[in-house]
Amino acid sequence: MTDLSLSLTAKQVKLVDTLVAKGCSIKEASQIAGYAEGESGRVSASKALKTAKVQAYMQTAISQTLGLGATYASHKLMSLSSGARSEYVQLEASRDILDRAGFKAPDKHMHLHAGSIKVDIRLD
Repeated sequence: MTDLSLSLTAKQVKLVDTLVAKGCSIKEASQIAGYAEGESGRVSASKALKTAKVQAYMQTAISQTLGLGATYASHKLMSLSSGARSEYVQLEASRDILDRAGFKAPDKHMHLHAGSIKVDIRLD
């Protein structure tokens, strides 16, 4: 438990944890967290989610989840760059790794030049 979760009720913590872990609707999360059945439970959960302390706890929970997910994604990208069957997948994974490491290839731009050109051809 974090310091933020200590200032919340057990229902609020369960609500946020359910939303972050499952990505379900507020209605479904409110039922899992133990709020009243039906519309009144959803409304109570929605109100709870709007409070500053619940929002702060949710931001912390999301950050932790994304941090853990990023380590898995990073490992997956590394394994694809060296072990994918398709050379195209290996190439794209390698490009993504280099891009994230700050070695992105320069963007190609088409340059257009404005002006007038006069051509005079004489066939005398």
